[in-house]
This record gives sequence, structure tokens and C-alpha cells, in this order.
Amino acid sequence: MGIRDDAAEIRARGWRTLAALHGMIDTALEKALQAEFKLSVVEYTVLEALSRQDGWHMRMQQLARAAALSSSATTRLVSRLEDRGLLGRFLCADDRRGIYTELTPEGRDLLTAARPVHDAALEATLAEATEVPELAPLVGSLADLHPVHANA
Repeated sequence: MGIRDDAAEIRARGWRTLAALHGMIDTALEKALQAEFKLSVVEYTVLEALSRQDGWHMRMQQLARAAALSSSATTRLVSRLEDRGLLGRFLCADDRRGIYTELTPEGRDLLTAARPVHDAALEATLAEATEVPELAPLVGSLADLHPVHANA
């Protein structure tokens, strides 16, 4: 195996490790959010993404990127959440072709209730992953991505 082959194998192994950790986290979050709130991980992601926006709304295109979904999948997801009273849609005042999605008060309340369950499941899963030798270094590196500052 040449140097280039070694580099490709190292990248592939890293990708498999990342995929394994993602799968472990996704499964745990899905179970916790479904059990408590009948909410999928991607639905939670949409509510959470909207909550971080000034004015609690986003264009559909932005929401699709934030949730890593296609435009059509985002439209279906927003429709489901709208049917549940968690989101609303309205036309952009500046661009009548633009559609915004906005959290409703019910959506904000559900997110507020779901966030501690989400965070606890995430924390427990990451702690569990540190016990897996192949995953421990990756879990350890997550804190380096966005270090917590004492003055923040």
C-alpha cells in the first residue's frame, strides 16, 4: 500500500468513526424525543434552528440548509409542524416570492420543554461513547470545536 493509499484509508477510517458516533447520537436523541414529545430529531433541529434566529423566523431555503434537507423534504416537514401548530408560514414583505417559516408560541414552548431531554440524551450518549476506544478521541475533540470560555 502506497502513501496515497494509506492516506485514503486513514480518511475512510475517520469517516467511519464519525458515522458511528453520529449514528449512536442520532438513535439516542430520536428515542428520547419521540418518547417524551413525539418529536423527531430533524423536527427538533428545525425548531432549534428557528429559535436561534432574530425574530424566530427563517426563509425556507435557509431552513433547508440548517436541517440538511432538500427543499421538498423541508416543505413536507414544515407542513407537518404547521399542522401541529408549532410553525407558521408567511410571505416575505420585501420579496413576495420568499416564504418565511416562524415558530409559534406552541413551538417555542415545546422546544423549551424538549431541550433538557435532548441535552441529557446527548450528554449521556457522549459519555457512553467515551467508553468505546475508537470513539473516545473523537468525543474528546468535540470540546475543542467550540471551547467554553469562563467570561462568556
